[in-house]
Amino acid sequence: MRFHREMTAPSITALRARVVTLLTALALVISSTAANAVSLLRDPDIEHALQRMAAPVLYAAGLGGNIKILMVDDQRLNAFVIDHGHIFINSGMIMRMNTPEMLQSVIAHEAAHIANGHIARRMANLDSARTTAGLGLALGLAAAAVSGRGDVGAALAFGTQSSALRQFLAHTRAEESSADQSGIRYLARAGIDPSGTLDVHRLFEGQELLAASRQDPYMRTHPLTRDRLRAAEGFVAAYAGNAKPNPELDYWYDRARGKTTAFIRPTKWTLSRYQESKAEDVRHMRLAVAYHRQQNTAKALSHIDQALAARPDDAYYYELKAQILLESRQFQNAVTAYKRADALAPGNALILGGLGRALLTVNRPKEALQYLEAARARDFRDARVLRDLGSAYAQTNQHGMASLLAAERYALANRLDDAEIHARRAMARLPQGSSAFNRADDIARAAKRRKDKK
Repeated sequence: MRFHREMTAPSITALRARVVTLLTALALVISSTAANAVSLLRDPDIEHALQRMAAPVLYAAGLGGNIKILMVDDQRLNAFVIDHGHIFINSGMIMRMNTPEMLQSVIAHEAAHIANGHIARRMANLDSARTTAGLGLALGLAAAAVSGRGDVGAALAFGTQSSALRQFLAHTRAEESSADQSGIRYLARAGIDPSGTLDVHRLFEGQELLAASRQDPYMRTHPLTRDRLRAAEGFVAAYAGNAKPNPELDYWYDRARGKTTAFIRPTKWTLSRYQESKAEDVRHMRLAVAYHRQQNTAKALSHIDQALAARPDDAYYYELKAQILLESRQFQNAVTAYKRADALAPGNALILGGLGRALLTVNRPKEALQYLEAARARDFRDARVLRDLGSAYAQTNQHGMASLLAAERYALANRLDDAEIHARRAMARLPQGSSAFNRADDIARAAKRRKDKK
């Protein structure tokens, strides 16, 4: 496991031709000031747990398994969609949901915005939002290495003005009512108690009386009215009585929430509250995280080993053990743990990236390359993979590719002047017309278009 922050530099439109493969993303425009950026908290365990919880809701919505649930590094209450492939939920929302049904109702509501076609209206309004805020090139997913803390990793950043981002994310009251009704129907169809929807609404009662600056972002983009709440109460009453107990989803809810709080809340809070988790392995996992954050490696490893004793084939517990070992400078043991995690969950991009990183620490860059390239191919959001790939290419004397990776990292960070320097350096070293040369050329052209616009 590698719980790390990854700031999303939201892109607004897909770049065409080859750039689509390299830089595609929609904007995560939810900052409250122009200087702020949105960041993702990437963790394979939490993302797996959220996907397990979301699966029955998404299938009930007719969306299948094509929607990815991602967690945003923001302790305010909010959740949103910006395209047809992702649902973003703030860490604060996950920590404040007191029941699995509340969290699933948030997922159902956002899924309804996708299923009901509300994203199309946003895209139609995109040009005016871009004009208002100067949102610029569609070069999202920026990379910036941050501090060496165990809970921090690569970051993607992009700021915008609050007036434009509210315009981009805000739903109409009609859309909200439609999403409420559809979301409740999805929950009932999936056998989930829809009353969690009302519990979520009640978190925001009275917020419309506050100044906009004091409201939770969810309230500003998902307007709640008394009429809407009464209508939702009617929808819930109509679908009541179809819920079925699902201990498995209760477990994954507790695991996602438990790990999120263990990394974000003070360690004293975790040490005093870990017993709230019903499952023994989740309790040990929470303790492992807390002790790791306190740099008590012996206790951290003891507790993650006890979690593994309860679930010996759990890839994500092996991934957490690997992170603890790696950040405790037990590099060879970390490689072993990552390889076990990869064997149990083959193809997981975050695990592959961690394995490649661990291999670099034991001076095996050629082997690291194959895992890092595999990670990048599966998930281009992890900016640390670009950094590590660049290092691996440099260590294997492939300096043209190293320059290309540096160019991509700067381009995705929206630092196009720096990106252009490295892109042209890469083009001078790479075979003309090759795929890598073309990627560098795309970046150089994007940088020139930015200059021309200025």
